[in-house]
Amino acid sequence: MPVINSGAGKDVLFLHGYLSNKESFYYQIKFLSQYFRVTAPDIIGFGGAARLDKAYSLDDYCAWLERFIKEAGIEKPHIIAHSFGARMALKYLSANPEAAEKLVITGGAGLVKPRSKEYIRKVKAYRRVKRFFPKFAEKHFGSAEYRTLSPVMRESYKKIVNEDLKSCAEKIQNQTLLIYGDKDTTTPWNEEGKTFNSLIKGSRLEIIEGGHFCFSESAEAFNKLIYEFLI
Repeated sequence: MPVINSGAGKDVLFLHGYLSNKESFYYQIKFLSQYFRVTAPDIIGFGGAARLDKAYSLDDYCAWLERFIKEAGIEKPHIIAHSFGARMALKYLSANPEAAEKLVITGGAGLVKPRSKEYIRKVKAYRRVKRFFPKFAEKHFGSAEYRTLSPVMRESYKKIVNEDLKSCAEKIQNQTLLIYGDKDTTTPWNEEGKTFNSLIKGSRLEIIEGGHFCFSESAEAFNKLIYEFLI
């Protein structure tokens, strides 16, 4: 399995975002490996990891995560998770708080927002068109991200984004730091960030310069925050 292992000491596990890979955390891996034993895998279905053999739900990804931690010999790590990786961390730790120590979420996703009338109209139009012209519907409806996915990944994607993690966030017992970019339009800090901050007891919300990948865009500021939080 494609994975980066670097450094020595307390375990730190990185979980990357959707359609991303372990290298997205390049600056954090390079920095934290001076102080910790860092592990950064390509999550199944992404990067150089094996392709999905079925449409994974978030529960399936959490089962994969549990197996990976055991097989990699990782002991109660600090977890640093981005976007989709944060979905995994929230779902997994809500049921297994003892499986990790501290949690860092950046650009965390997992909130299902009320559907607008426009969204509902688009879904109905998609279903009508798909009934008679399935190839046309798949090519012209949905986000650009969705249209790049294979059929199996599309089914998995729908399972993932339609699961609301508010109840999971409320169950988190791990000390948690939330870091969002001030220009993040994918998971805005004043929506996702503030909501997760209110749901996760004792969590702290920090806003730094950057977008959805603020940990790469403002690596020095991000690394300073996580170092002070983890040490």
